[in-house]
Amino acid sequence: MAVSYKQIRSDEEINLLIEKGNKILSELGYTEHSRKHAARTAEMAGKILKDLGCGKHKIELAKIAGYMHDIGNTINRHDHPHSGAVLAYQILKERQMPLKDVLTIASAIGHHDEGTGAAVDEVSAALILADKTDVRRNRVQNSVPSNFDTHDRVNYAALSSKVEIDREKRIIRMDLELDDTICTVMDYFEIFLKRMMMCQRAAEHLGCKFKLVANGSKLC
Repeated sequence: MAVSYKQIRSDEEINLLIEKGNKILSELGYTEHSRKHAARTAEMAGKILKDLGCGKHKIELAKIAGYMHDIGNTINRHDHPHSGAVLAYQILKERQMPLKDVLTIASAIGHHDEGTGAAVDEVSAALILADKTDVRRNRVQNSVPSNFDTHDRVNYAALSSKVEIDREKRIIRMDLELDDTICTVMDYFEIFLKRMMMCQRAAEHLGCKFKLVANGSKLC
């Protein structure tokens, strides 16, 4: 592979796209989509495939897709997976990544959103699971609690979240602890139902079952 995840993380153009997109989303009242979210998504996507026994090359592709998946927010939040996929295709081709790998990453980015996407291979499945399970209080960029929308409230209520992979039992499990004075477990499930269903299907693409446990209660 001509381009590594390490190179992508230090690429000025990519990082500018991520930070500009996050600044725009902050102005619009969305949760954090900065380099921190990009890196967390990348590392989790890689971890999922590594723990399931995938090869180094595929793990590297998943990490690159994870880091770049939200660059389309610089163009517009609406349809950002598709504009992001086109941007990634152009950028990675310019950096002389093999075309087969460029296409794998671009398709993963183009399919990561629950509105129009779905897991189409192992890389896209890992990206979906990593992205949708990044729920944490410090993703809330709105400083006025009375102005929180539903997604702000859920993220702010998240006291902890972790993802565990059981390779032998083929289970991908998300454990979530919520402050139920801010958001109940059922509120979470109602708000993020489409995302959790997308995670279930992504896990199935990896030959696994997706389990969600919130405040000790098994939701799926």
